[in-house]
Amino acid sequence: IHLINSGATALDATGQATENGQPVMKPYWEMTDADIEGCLKATTWYPADCGYFRGGGFSSQFLSKGGMEVTMFRLNLVKGLGPVLQIAEGWTVDVHPETFEVINKRTDKTWPTTWFAPRLCNKDQFKDVYSVMNNWGANHGAIAYGHIGADLITLASILRIPVCMHNVEDEKIFRPSAWNAFGMDKEGADYRACQNFGPIYK
Repeated sequence: IHLINSGATALDATGQATENGQPVMKPYWEMTDADIEGCLKATTWYPADCGYFRGGGFSSQFLSKGGMEVTMFRLNLVKGLGPVLQIAEGWTVDVHPETFEVINKRTDKTWPTTWFAPRLCNKDQFKDVYSVMNNWGANHGAIAYGHIGADLITLASILRIPVCMHNVEDEKIFRPSAWNAFGMDKEGADYRACQNFGPIYK
């Protein structure tokens, strides 16, 4: 999946920081001078597109290194239902430079790019990469470093936000035991429990 951001993105996503020879994103207090220099060197500062950013400024353009564990997630607001959460764990990936150049010039070459491969599984929404995008709420999402889907599912249950789509292994998921009273279908039970207990914040 071709992920681009219309403007500036945190330079951590360049993947130039390393640990044991592998690209990573580190807490800022663990960044070395070499990590910082690498992130800056991999970034080109293009003038921002004035169609998006009327005030001007700069766009941090780079291409993320492959091999980093990341989680893509999105909160959709559905009329009559409220917020629902989508989660896709996966990895950043490298693509052939010529492929990247063609696609980059067809979108906006001033924007930063990350190529993302979701982890596929036996769920219909994750049977292939196309199915992930076909079931995604819109062409936007938030990307976090690491596989944090299980944490997001637990947090969503605390906030009474149902999860409509995820590829987290069942053994990693924790929801309150009260959810067990709402049926054996985990996603359906999640919706029923959230509706029954009601939102924490309104």
